[in-house]
Amino acid sequence: MTTDLQTSAPPLVVAVDMGYGHLRAATPLARALGVPVSQVDRAPIVAPAEEKLWRRARATYELVSRLSQIPVVGAPLRLLLDALTDIPRLHPYRDLSAPTRGVLTLERMIRRNLGQGLLAALRRGGAPLLTTFYSPAIAADRAGYDRIFCVVTDSDLNRIWVPVEPERTRIQYLVPTRRAARRLLAYGVPEARITFTGFPLPHELVGGPGLPVLQANLAARLVRLDPTGEFRREVPEELAHFLGALSRGEEGRPPLLTFAVGGAGAQAGLARLFLPGFRRMLDAGRIRLALVAGVRPEVEARFLDAVAGAGLEGHLGGAIEILRAPSFEAYYDAFNALLARTDVLWTKPSELTFYAALGLPLICAPPVGVHERYNRRWARESGAGLKQRDPRFAAEWIGDWLADGLLASAAWAGYMRLPKFGLYRIVDAVRGAAPRAD
Repeated sequence: MTTDLQTSAPPLVVAVDMGYGHLRAATPLARALGVPVSQVDRAPIVAPAEEKLWRRARATYELVSRLSQIPVVGAPLRLLLDALTDIPRLHPYRDLSAPTRGVLTLERMIRRNLGQGLLAALRRGGAPLLTTFYSPAIAADRAGYDRIFCVVTDSDLNRIWVPVEPERTRIQYLVPTRRAARRLLAYGVPEARITFTGFPLPHELVGGPGLPVLQANLAARLVRLDPTGEFRREVPEELAHFLGALSRGEEGRPPLLTFAVGGAGAQAGLARLFLPGFRRMLDAGRIRLALVAGVRPEVEARFLDAVAGAGLEGHLGGAIEILRAPSFEAYYDAFNALLARTDVLWTKPSELTFYAALGLPLICAPPVGVHERYNRRWARESGAGLKQRDPRFAAEWIGDWLADGLLASAAWAGYMRLPKFGLYRIVDAVRGAAPRAD
């Protein structure tokens, strides 16, 4: 029996705390829809026994993510992580709908009442479900609910995002890339159940369908990213047409390089490798650095040790800043404010890969999992992402990229080529309106 959710009720927006990616996608959507984000892995929406299961899963994921980044000894864990996140080659096109071991395991867990707290909340409120994680969507689908929206948070996805019987699913998938849409078709999801939207970027950094905030930030960023004027001499007409006059007040101002680690704290150790090389640029006022620790005090402590180890304490609070917040909500707002003035984003190719659409050039740290390899490839093929080189000499290769206009070119490619309207398209889809066109 099918249960129709009342479309007049505000949606229930849910996510899980498994890294920052699913919460980062859910938060702007919840705010735009005027509802809170509910976490299906935490009370009060789950029973204590189920919360304990989620807590163990989260702790295991974070531990494996961090240890997998250790040279040599982390190799077996990298293989394990790759196996868990494996995505088969898409080409040649073929039927990939057969359920995998992970799909069958999730099905058994749902039969044993995984997601019962969520289903109870749906029954009480009669609301549509909007989720940025697969298991709530699949649990609701199995229970017979309609009006299920699942936001995909990577450029490609594992078979576990799709139910055992994909051809019968009621889930409406909202995907950030065309490749993700093709992947869902290969997994057996009907084409009518797939909508290309783009990733839900923060409204604070886009400003609405007219892109006023995005364009203002980009106009200033391109000047800081192009100290020699090399890039601006190549495309003056295009810049004038799409952005108008660039900000002369930013001329000569040092660019801000932001280094952000994931929710698990993986790759925080890179700071100890690259910070010493930036001494000359920092002393000369040719660059500024921001180190993002998220909500983890232990990552902030590692950053402070790395700054001290490089003899750069004198720059703290000036050319070097460290961002840490007490909660995800506070971190999300502070990070968005930082990104508004950031010129280069150095991070692993997680969900932040999609932020290249804001005109933020990406330096892609090594991926953690197969899905992040696909994210990195997507960014690089668009021209918006650059692969990290030896971090010990980062000041040198980043200095070269600035002088050659390469980072400015990557910022422009991301703005011109990548989808920017995901937030508004998804809100329209959930409210039943026609999606916007890029």
